[in-house]
Amino acid sequence: MALGGGTFISQNKKLPGTYINFASAQSASASLGERGVAAMAVEMDWGKDSQIIEVTAEDFAKNSLKIFGYEYSDPKLKGIRDLFKNITKAYFYRLNSGNQASNDLATAKCSGERGNDIRIVISQNVDDETKYDVYTYLGTKEVDKQTVAQASELVENDYVTFSIEELSEETAGKELSGGTNGDIGGEAHQKFLDKLESYQVNAIGCTSKDDAITSLYVEYAKRLRDKQGIKFQVVLYNKAADYEGVVNVKNKAEEDESALVYWVTGVIAGCAINKSNTNKTYDGEYTAQADYTQAELEESIDKGEFVLHQVGNEVRVLVDINSLVNTSTEKGEDFKSNQTIRVLDQIATDVASVFNSKYIGKIANNEAGRTSLWNDIVRLFTDYQTLQAIENFEDSDISVAIGNDKKSVTIDTNVQIINAMEKLYMTVVVE
Repeated sequence: MALGGGTFISQNKKLPGTYINFASAQSASASLGERGVAAMAVEMDWGKDSQIIEVTAEDFAKNSLKIFGYEYSDPKLKGIRDLFKNITKAYFYRLNSGNQASNDLATAKCSGERGNDIRIVISQNVDDETKYDVYTYLGTKEVDKQTVAQASELVENDYVTFSIEELSEETAGKELSGGTNGDIGGEAHQKFLDKLESYQVNAIGCTSKDDAITSLYVEYAKRLRDKQGIKFQVVLYNKAADYEGVVNVKNKAEEDESALVYWVTGVIAGCAINKSNTNKTYDGEYTAQADYTQAELEESIDKGEFVLHQVGNEVRVLVDINSLVNTSTEKGEDFKSNQTIRVLDQIATDVASVFNSKYIGKIANNEAGRTSLWNDIVRLFTDYQTLQAIENFEDSDISVAIGNDKKSVTIDTNVQIINAMEKLYMTVVVE
């Protein structure tokens, strides 16, 4: 991130940027950005190596074969389907990189075992004997057909690069071979996170059960959230991070222990700032182990675990919480709520976006300039209130003043965040 950002203790920052502190009330003496963007590093049988791949929900539905090597409905893509149930876009990174499948006719565009399912079919064109039809199949599906008079006319497609020197005979189908997935290197997750820093996401999921890897994601979240002002939450399996930027998934999936991370990452990324995931029905494709006693559920809340539980024939989210357990005067009980964190993150992201794009190096730090900034921030907070993300907001709650030097401005405000109803206490008096 080129601009500065994050929290501050004193007004001593060197980089231009936006520095925002959030604190619980007791310790304190313009357009909204869109949500629904997730990121995950995953092991793939097919895909581009060492780069972030942007995939929209529409791309996934229409082009999953080209992107991931499998049709949308294939069991191999179960986790990704779960992820996309609640998001509009995702950034993927392929953790493994192996060998590309090939033969004397073509070489697979991507490495991985899926390349071994590619075959090339060459047949003489029925309408013109001087030409040949060259087909590319992935599994049983025809993915490309070219009709050419000579090999030099062939152009690469989404799946292979051709190496045919001469079209002189037909072949009923020649498979590529030698494609391997490769191992996941120890630095793969770090490389993914390094590349991801320049992208804006709402949630990052990781299905790893390795404590060293999940700890890497925790520290990444803390560094970017607190020091660089880049707001998102990380979703991990069985990781007691005690941090509001990390969601700790408790449940196991019967098919793949940590696979529920896909669905939870999607609901964390896709949930609007005026909504909660509490009591949300799990509609994913895995079988969640969700049979807990009331005492176990209460213990999970105390431990900061995001847990799914059985309600009749359905599985639902118990409470939309993060892994924060130990509160302080700076971070009170409200910071355990993911809905609260979504609103605070939205405020930080939107204010930073307005200031970084409209004011840095462009608007004078005088009364008129600060009034303009005040107007933009008031407009944002008014929108939050209209959405019922905050309440009791008045224009006077925002104050913008010159900072400790001529280039700085300070903003002070109070915010009352609305959370969805979760508890009902009712007293019935019988007369």
